[in-house]
Amino acid sequence: MKTGAAYIRVSTEEQTEFSPDSQLKKIREYAKHNKIALPEEFIFIDEGISGKSAKNRPEFMQMIATSKIKPKPFDLILVWKFSRFARNRQDSIFYKSMLRKDFGIDVVSITEQLSNDPTSILVEALLEAMDEYYSINLAQEVKRGMNEKFSRGGVVSAPPFGYKIGKNCFEVDEENAQVVKMIFNSFINGTSIRKIAININKMGIRSKHGNKFENRTIEYILSNPVYIGKLRRNTNGFDKRDRYRIGKNITLVNGKHTPIIDIQTFETAKQILEDTKKFHTKNARTTYTDFMLRGLIRCSNCGATLTRSAHGKSLQCNKYARGQCSKSHSISIDKINKAVLKKIRADISSGELNIRLKKIKNDIPKDIIKILIQKEYQKLQKVKLAYENGIDSLEEYRVNKNKIIDTIKQLQKEPLNHMADKIHAKCRFKIQFSKILEMFELPNMSENMKNEILRSFIHKIVFHRDSDAIEICYYI
Repeated sequence: MKTGAAYIRVSTEEQTEFSPDSQLKKIREYAKHNKIALPEEFIFIDEGISGKSAKNRPEFMQMIATSKIKPKPFDLILVWKFSRFARNRQDSIFYKSMLRKDFGIDVVSITEQLSNDPTSILVEALLEAMDEYYSINLAQEVKRGMNEKFSRGGVVSAPPFGYKIGKNCFEVDEENAQVVKMIFNSFINGTSIRKIAININKMGIRSKHGNKFENRTIEYILSNPVYIGKLRRNTNGFDKRDRYRIGKNITLVNGKHTPIIDIQTFETAKQILEDTKKFHTKNARTTYTDFMLRGLIRCSNCGATLTRSAHGKSLQCNKYARGQCSKSHSISIDKINKAVLKKIRADISSGELNIRLKKIKNDIPKDIIKILIQKEYQKLQKVKLAYENGIDSLEEYRVNKNKIIDTIKQLQKEPLNHMADKIHAKCRFKIQFSKILEMFELPNMSENMKNEILRSFIHKIVFHRDSDAIEICYYI
């Protein structure tokens, strides 16, 4: 007797399809008639989800993951129609082929029966093409209808902060509308965006999604023409790169709702925003990622991590930079690095270590040197591939290769001192820390490597700005 799985999908956009219960009932009847076992744990249902992309369907991906178990958990997957499996031909062909060739699992439509002769391949491909056409056509019709409604000033999106949904248009939410007015007035009177966010959060006001206000929340409000009675929309579709909807594809129309802000106030705020952005463009932000304390050092006020500032020479509380923390923790990277290493040495010397006993996800590396050497060998393989694929020249390959080999040689000269089991654990712990800190003096030790080493025995570092004190919680 064969074992089957059932996949059921119902999207919110289609009114003609069977409900999940109806699809499951039909699938159960088919399984019983064809003597196929259908265990409850192999019934996967995605409800209210489009079939355009498999990756956006959690139950579908769970089914695919389950099918990879050995020995195979089921022999076939039953669906009401092939369109339930996928409305994207690329997804359909990819997953059906993988299931059939790699795991010996067939996808069977209980309402679109196919024979075993070669013509069934053409019929199946035709069904997939028709399903994809229907899906694309439906999306285009929905988009066309929304754009038409928008052009007439109709509501086609959720209400922004300061408004609530009305019968035919947005209606003013009087309480939050006062907050919007306060934001505009504060900004044009010289208060920074970050300071406005901090003040609003202190008042206990939250965004329409219940979150604290950030810099970008304030900027979005200040740049949104909805507050002067306009509606805006990208009629070509959503563009995630245009966060504030100010790109060339944005269309503005007159809305039917009541404005909260007068045009002069809005234009003044808009001009200040533009002038501010021009200044930041001139002093363009550089992206900095690797630094020794990345992800480890925390703000004592809110617990958020400290990240690099715009110019990369100092750290600042991530939430303070976004207007969600009220206390600055700015400190130069060089100063905090020296302070942390000094604190570690002092803790080792005194033996007063704040130990976190909770087991971490991965065991602490027994031989950090060995792991670092392995990583260098992986880099060596990558630079070799870059040369072989024509990405790097022979000279570039030679330089990169020599750097990596030099690092490996230096790491091999600094083995960790593994003490005998008879030595007390605490003494061994202190000696290992001391040897680890000696590695930080190596000339080729990158910031990323230092960070990985610290992460292997440090849970977190708390920085107290008022007293410049540092607390370190260790793993053991």
